Amino acid sequence: MFNGIIYNQGEVHKINVTKKGTSIFVYSKNLISKKKIGMSIAVDGVCLTLVSYKKNILEFYLLRETINRSKFKYTKKGDIVNLELPLKFGQDISGHICQGHVDTTSKVLKISKTGNSRILEFNINKNYKKLLIEKASILINGVSLTISRVTKKGFEIWLIPHTLKLTNLSNIKINTVVNIEFDILSKYVKNYLS
Repeated sequence: MFNGIIYNQGEVHKINVTKKGTSIFVYSKNLISKKKIGMSIAVDGVCLTLVSYKKNILEFYLLRETINRSKFKYTKKGDIVNLELPLKFGQDISGHICQGHVDTTSKVLKISKTGNSRILEFNINKNYKKLLIEKASILINGVSLTISRVTKKGFEIWLIPHTLKLTNLSNIKINTVVNIEFDILSKYVKNYLS
């Protein structure tokens, strides 16, 4: 379980694709102090298991389902990813409850500036439109954000300078693909009412 507050980033060092699956290697200096093989780490919002760790390079194995649902199918060497360690019991939750189970991907439709902040508009598949609620939480590339407005094609969010400084959302451009996890409460309510 995570809360979508990002303090660490990593750089994709290598991607190894085989018939059996895909391994992604991420370089990050100060993420973990010792080897914690088997722990969960959110990589751009996707909960992945650490399978090896050597010289600040973390290895994760991606299942086909993970690749199909996430933006990892477009990931390449040199990409910057957001990293978050799992929550510890008693830790403050500054964002919202996140599982690291990505629902879908989305593309950036529009970027506007207002002072030092940015407004981003995203598209969303119509099947997920019912999960969009104005002022509800949403996870984008592992970052806990608030939906400022539901639009005809999707939704809009605001990025403050602090978020731009600490996350890879500062590198975002028109048509950039991002990982999306909807608020778990929205998903449970929709499932219950269905």
